[in-house]
Amino acid sequence: MIAHDELNAQTLRDHVQEIGAAHLPLEAEGYVSSRALLYDVLLQAASSNSSIEAACQELEACVGGNTLRGLLNEQLTGESLPELERQLQAALAAAVPAHFHGLRLEGAIDEHDEPYYGKDPALESFICRGKARAGTTHFWRIATLYVWHGPVRLTLAVVLVRPGQSKADVVERLLELAAPVGLQLGVLYLDRGFCSGAVIDLLQQRKQKALLACPIRGKQGGTRALCRARGSYTTQYTFSDGTHATLAVKALLVRDPKSGKRKRRWLVYVVIGLSWNAATCYRSYRRRFGIECSYRLARQVRIRSTSRNPALRFFLQGFSLLLVNLWVQVRAWVARLPGPGPRWVAAAHFPLHRFSSLVRRAVERLRGVSLSIPRFATLSKS
Repeated sequence: MIAHDELNAQTLRDHVQEIGAAHLPLEAEGYVSSRALLYDVLLQAASSNSSIEAACQELEACVGGNTLRGLLNEQLTGESLPELERQLQAALAAAVPAHFHGLRLEGAIDEHDEPYYGKDPALESFICRGKARAGTTHFWRIATLYVWHGPVRLTLAVVLVRPGQSKADVVERLLELAAPVGLQLGVLYLDRGFCSGAVIDLLQQRKQKALLACPIRGKQGGTRALCRARGSYTTQYTFSDGTHATLAVKALLVRDPKSGKRKRRWLVYVVIGLSWNAATCYRSYRRRFGIECSYRLARQVRIRSTSRNPALRFFLQGFSLLLVNLWVQVRAWVARLPGPGPRWVAAAHFPLHRFSSLVRRAVERLRGVSLSIPRFATLSKS
């Protein structure tokens, strides 16, 4: 990808174009429009954190925003979602470094919600309900599989979650999408929203080592009955649905901010295929929290949209995750610290905003930037 000792904006833009053309074959052939123009508009919108319409207005050699949105809506439909998930997974996997294939990686599965404020009955099969947040209880929901080793953290697969879809189906779909990449998942971390008998059975059948946060339920019985010992321990437990599992129970002393006194707090984990004690489970599970950073980073390069097309919205979310993956891939080369041993990077040398600004400058240099705007009265007369 990079043949010299420096990275220029044009090389970066060409690399993103190459990944898009290879794995996300969107067509936009016309008198002015082309696939390259389509991806340049997407890059301009993502790097400036704006909409497709705003990007088309900024670029001089460009078609109208309605034209490009129409082309995207024609190709991205609800029926094409399974194929779109496979295409996005292939594009995300293109950023996986070669040395990852010889390692046992850690991974995490998580769900992410984006608020939905509409009332369109046609979208009921795509909108999930959840706890009230940001003024709504309705959300577009995606689930991602995230892997890491050292400073290299990548999203490996993403799916759109449907209402009524079980957690076990989501986990199985993500693992199936990631299987062709051939990476070895050493340990898989899941939050307590995935702690169910079906998910535990699925992971046990696949012999996938995993650590799940387990909710503490019940007043006297249930998992709350385990939180009465003098210290941390592991034990065998049978859930109410008959699922057998190993639980690690961790006791913590946490200072109460009001009284200043230290109180005991309990954490429970489901341990699958691991011989870890409670302290190791507690330390290791904290590494899962990095998956939340991927969503915050993706928000910095997200294309704004109010579209009602679920496939288009899913594509735009996946495209932002793809840009974060490509940034991580490039940063691993351009900011790697010299010397043997682990592949550490100088994070401050190539932050995400530098990546997005380089891409934006390359697109603006190629397509030109509009430096004027006509008066609205003039547009009305014409």
